[in-house]
Amino acid sequence: MSETDWSFLNDGLDAAAVDRGVTTGIARPPGGGNFVYGYNSLSTAQGTTALFTNQVGFAPMAKGGSIRAAVQRGVSGSPLNFAPFLFIGLQGPSVNDFGYLLGLGDGDPHHIVLRKGPLSGGLPDIPPGTEGVLRRSTATFAPGTWLHLRLDMIVNQNQDVLLQVFQNDVVAHPLGTAPNWVAVPAMEEFIDDALGINSGTQPFTSGRAGFGFFTKDVTRRGYFDGIEAYRQI
Repeated sequence: MSETDWSFLNDGLDAAAVDRGVTTGIARPPGGGNFVYGYNSLSTAQGTTALFTNQVGFAPMAKGGSIRAAVQRGVSGSPLNFAPFLFIGLQGPSVNDFGYLLGLGDGDPHHIVLRKGPLSGGLPDIPPGTEGVLRRSTATFAPGTWLHLRLDMIVNQNQDVLLQVFQNDVVAHPLGTAPNWVAVPAMEEFIDDALGINSGTQPFTSGRAGFGFFTKDVTRRGYFDGIEAYRQI
């Protein structure tokens, strides 16, 4: 995907608060190309900046889809107060809109976290059942760890939405080779049911997909590589 395939969501932090763009200055994940896309917070402003894929049929997608990328919660001024994430099913063009988020939680060490909520709320690294957190990995990770993640959003005919989380060992199966997607322990399929029971709200059955960065402090960093987006037909 090229630079023109992406657009910034509305209401996000500007470049004076969070610098963003491609760089060769950060070590890529195994199999990565010449660049990664990075974020570096320049102030203590709290908020989110995010990009969505603007291709025909994706903005928004009529049903579900899949978003995948290598993600790193970079070594920063502190291991807290930030979270990089992927998203899908975003309900509008703003970081204040609600969607499904998968990324690296705001914790030390951090977990992989799946959340339903506004992008502007980031990814609190807390047990499922509060603040929209649906699933959290058993394993924890240190800053500077590349994780190759995948979030599938499958909309069934009855309007149940199946959320499936996978991880590829990017060392054994580098970017650019066939990934070996496996379920993440403790992050089994979540059914966001058509009745709104399991998550407490109605499921999202369409929307935008992309990647973003939440911060509330200075010198917080996150990185992305190998970003892929697919839509359900």
